[in-house]
Amino acid sequence: MQQSEIIASTVQGLGCQFVEANWVAAGVLRVTIDHEDGSAVTVDDCERVSRQLQYALEVEGLDYKRLEVSSPGLDRLLRTPQDLLRFAGQAVDVHLRLPFQGRKRYRGVLQVTPGAEPSGYCIAWDDALLQQFEHPRRRARAAAPPVAAQPRQELHFSLAETREIRLVPVLDFRGRRS
Repeated sequence: MQQSEIIASTVQGLGCQFVEANWVAAGVLRVTIDHEDGSAVTVDDCERVSRQLQYALEVEGLDYKRLEVSSPGLDRLLRTPQDLLRFAGQAVDVHLRLPFQGRKRYRGVLQVTPGAEPSGYCIAWDDALLQQFEHPRRRARAAAPPVAAQPRQELHFSLAETREIRLVPVLDFRGRRS
């Protein structure tokens, strides 16, 4: 069994989804986990997976100095068709391998046509569509004199044409309303 297969089977055996494992400098092994149902990964989940991985890696004789287990985060990378299906309708940043119309980076709302790979992915954007993902204070500050509305634009792409696709983090620090 390969190292990543050992880690994946251990993580999946604990009811979590294995995202990736990276060996970085100084012997650090970083393992990223998620939940299939989309619920948040908790510190308890990371601790449980970390403890079980320590045992599994010791039994298999895999050498590492420090183990880090974490969630993919708010700005997670979308790597697989399943990731793209799961996060359809969310704002994403797409970084293309080669420029299209002089640009490599685009931000828009992810739209997926199931089973239409290789070019079944699309992001769409216009001022109104992207504004719903901005923080209310940023919208208020950015209020400028009215400009002609930008028409809706789309970019169709395949996974092979992208360098990376990342979720745009949407944060709300307003707290509870009384």
